[in-house]
Amino acid sequence: MLPVRLSNPHLMLPVLLGLLFLSPSASGQQITDTLMVDLSESLNRSLDVSPEIDAVEAKQAFSDARLSLARASRFLTDFSATSAHTFAPALDNPNNTTADRLYLDPDVRNDWDDLSPFNRIEFEAIQPLWTWGELGSSIAAAQAGLNLDAAGVRVTEDEVLARTAELYYSLQLADALGRLTREAGDIVEQAKDEIDRLLEEGASDVDYADLFQVEITEQEFLQRVVEVEESRKLARAALARQLFLPPGQTVEARNQVLEPVSIDMRSLQIWQALALSDRPEITQVHAGFMARSALVEVARSDYFPKLFLGVTGKWAYAAGRERQRNPYVSDPFLSRGARAGLVVQQNLNFSQTRAKVQQAEAQRAEVRSQEEALRQLILFEVEEAYRNVLIAQSAVSAREEALLISKRWLRDEQINFDLDLGDTENLVRAVRDNLSLQAQREQAVFNLNVAIIRLLRKTGQLQAAMQDGTLLGL
Repeated sequence: MLPVRLSNPHLMLPVLLGLLFLSPSASGQQITDTLMVDLSESLNRSLDVSPEIDAVEAKQAFSDARLSLARASRFLTDFSATSAHTFAPALDNPNNTTADRLYLDPDVRNDWDDLSPFNRIEFEAIQPLWTWGELGSSIAAAQAGLNLDAAGVRVTEDEVLARTAELYYSLQLADALGRLTREAGDIVEQAKDEIDRLLEEGASDVDYADLFQVEITEQEFLQRVVEVEESRKLARAALARQLFLPPGQTVEARNQVLEPVSIDMRSLQIWQALALSDRPEITQVHAGFMARSALVEVARSDYFPKLFLGVTGKWAYAAGRERQRNPYVSDPFLSRGARAGLVVQQNLNFSQTRAKVQQAEAQRAEVRSQEEALRQLILFEVEEAYRNVLIAQSAVSAREEALLISKRWLRDEQINFDLDLGDTENLVRAVRDNLSLQAQREQAVFNLNVAIIRLLRKTGQLQAAMQDGTLLGL
């Protein structure tokens, strides 16, 4: 800003009142442990440290494990072994009957005075052969659930990125407006010095009322300084917490100049088409529909008989026992065997099956309705964000053009005033409007950048813009 030579005490009051247009900001006290970041570093760090993302990624990991379980269920859905360990009695054979005829001797008894270790192992395996789509549909439902949670991770990442970018731009805005506040402080000091000089020289158009008026305005300005300082500290704290910095560490924007983001404003229809294809919420609701459709097939499979291959076996051994070869006689303490065959399972509760199918179909219809409602909402959100960007771009252009005009006006007034050809009142207005327009321009740029962030977020292009440098070329 060009320096202003103040030869009239009435100059300062309107100028300082014009500062009330400024948004809160100022530079806080310097803290030794300060992390300097640019927008790229802020965005990348927020993705790395956000517990919100960690939480949804844990949910995705659970869905991934559930999919693995569903796939593993295709083979040996029931495969178990059970063992028992105790003591078994020996045989009391008073007639010395041969081993192959023991079962015919009525005098043979268990000898509980002669115990030996007994071990038994039983196993069972069931392999599904045909389930009328139950297993395949269960896997499809688990895969859709994984896709849904993966899209949920993207939703959370977009939210974190958008919030971080807005906080970073807020800090840049605070820095920019802080500089304007310091410029206003310089004008206050110039005004006081000029009034003191004129009073000492005995100027006829200056009295102590003018000095008091400027001093009152100075107190109002000092109050404003406190407000902007605290507001800037709050902006720094907000970004520091978003980046999860350790206690005692603060953050500063590496680039304190707030510049507008440049973006190719395509037609509204293109943005809407991008949103419908790339928004993770669309992926979520589609995955939800696929999962519900698969669960309908799972419920329907209970109408039909399911075919399994079953294998069971056992082995038991205790010392002092004799194996009996007769197929009608067995010794539970000394035996072994295996069985295999086909198993047909049919659920005969058809009324319950019908109710389960109806429930699954109702849930699928609910998701289908949600998908259509979501599509309409997304189209509206994109149009709203798109038009907000156009409004913000127009505001930035208007503020920049007005600021150029204001600078030319201020320069002409200063030159005329230096040549004793100018009007004090016009110089006052020029200074006041220039300060106000600078603040408005910074606020307009902030509004534009935030509007672009929200447009990219609503169209599902935020991460792509981050990767291709659209947001990082500031």
